Amino acid sequence: MGRIEDKIGELAREVADGMGVELVDAELRGAGRRTLLRVTIDREGGVTVGDCERFSKDLGAMLDVEDLLKESYTLEVSSPGLDRPLKGPGDFRRHRGKLVNISLREKVEGRGAWTGRVEDALEDRVRLSVDGKSIEIAYGNILKAVLEIEI
Repeated sequence: MGRIEDKIGELAREVADGMGVELVDAELRGAGRRTLLRVTIDREGGVTVGDCERFSKDLGAMLDVEDLLKESYTLEVSSPGLDRPLKGPGDFRRHRGKLVNISLREKVEGRGAWTGRVEDALEDRVRLSVDGKSIEIAYGNILKAVLEIEI
């Protein structure tokens, strides 16, 4: 399914670029009638329901023309939400100064998870400020990273 997912990703990026939104994620799950294509988009200030509807309509039309998915499928387009996942250096750069929670594959300084403010997003690692101390975590060691909701 890799080639199909790559092509879907290309089409989704094309729609995102045309709408001026960021493609956060495109995930194909299931098979046959239970196939779900879940797409997440965002932009500075957030996306609206109308943005999601337009994206869904445009991507759905492109998928129908390309005929990539032979079976019926469900297309779901949404925003990442307040506690959005962070997937790479670009995400961390855009969220400098914000509070994040990172779960690790392997412990750093004896801990398997860290919560801190993003200080910087370097080429191969993110630097967090935790209780006045800088902690660096390699992207490859990140199992999951999400923005923390601050009230």
